[in-house]
Amino acid sequence: MSLWFSASAVAPELAARWGLSGAETAWLTTAVQLGFVAGALASAAFTLSDTVQPRILFAASSVVGAAATVGVAAVDAFLPAVALRFLTGVALAGVYPPGMKVVAGWFRSGRGLAIGTLVGALTVGSALPHLLRALGAVNGESTATAATGVADPRLVLLGAAALALVGAGVALLVRPGPYQSPAAPFDPRAVGRILRDRPTMLANVGYFGHMWELYAVWTWLPVYLLASAEATADPLATPPVLALLAFGAIATGAVGAVAAGRLADRWGRTTVTSASMVASGAACLGAGAAFGAPVLVLAPFVLGWGLVVVADSAQFSACVTELADGEYVGTALTLQTAFGFLLTVVAIQSVPVVAGVVGWRFAFAPLAVGPAVGTAAMLRLRRRPEAVRLAGGRG
Repeated sequence: MSLWFSASAVAPELAARWGLSGAETAWLTTAVQLGFVAGALASAAFTLSDTVQPRILFAASSVVGAAATVGVAAVDAFLPAVALRFLTGVALAGVYPPGMKVVAGWFRSGRGLAIGTLVGALTVGSALPHLLRALGAVNGESTATAATGVADPRLVLLGAAALALVGAGVALLVRPGPYQSPAAPFDPRAVGRILRDRPTMLANVGYFGHMWELYAVWTWLPVYLLASAEATADPLATPPVLALLAFGAIATGAVGAVAAGRLADRWGRTTVTSASMVASGAACLGAGAAFGAPVLVLAPFVLGWGLVVVADSAQFSACVTELADGEYVGTALTLQTAFGFLLTVVAIQSVPVVAGVVGWRFAFAPLAVGPAVGTAAMLRLRRRPEAVRLAGGRG
């Protein structure tokens, strides 16, 4: 998953190299989101996650994504890079949903914690390019650009590709779990049945509200931090420190995902997802008050935000594994992520537009709408009789 933000982490350097505007720079992430949606919809249409061994699909997709990321480093031009970023997203659609199916196949009880741990790994992976950037800034000061402190953005891209190849190799070592459904026959009607299932769709709406916020925050938080640093004379607000803070704010979500998984198995999925979305929605609104604060004040705020913003993510997927038709769980998960990531495209593009009008201080405030809608959907699911199938009857 380090491939996801590999270009976004060095977006300022790539924008300077290629003379990009803010809207054009956003396409380095937006293209991945669109590619993921295209790949997920194609996978769902052909039920690939249920007809191909998940570990094989996972490993092959990781290799394709790594190759596309190496290509971005090689072409060193905007339009080919956008095309390769789109291909990266297509490949990642063969990593995330099959990964969830593999984990779900090993757990019947404690599934929330299990999938939460997987999403924690996704979170750390998504954050790793920012760590690679920070390490490059520390080790490459003599040749770095004065503005950013990064010696060569291609090193971050190549580092992320290498990590993805390691992930592919590890995936091949995973055996199918005792609860993994056997390969199902291709059934074009499976998608229609999933979309008509009301409890599953309520869980999906909760996920959509969560996703409206998540990737927009992950994409633009580094820019928010830079803008905040410019508004203060804090000597600690250096590019390496801000890069490490961006890494920490995303990576700390792994702790939140694991903790929320354990709590959801005990207290119920609808309870934990609702609480998490209320907290993260409040952080969207609170970002304005934290803007321009010294690093020692801003850091706890963004680390706390990172903790809750992704904490609930796995539980929406766990809900689908418990509510959807067992034979086509992989397809149901793929559909959920496809539509969720399609929403992120709109959210990611909207944030810099809002920032252009009201500034980066209040750019995240409109994202609070997503968690509000998602919370309402999960509370409604809690009142349905099918909620007894969630978290061993805990809802």
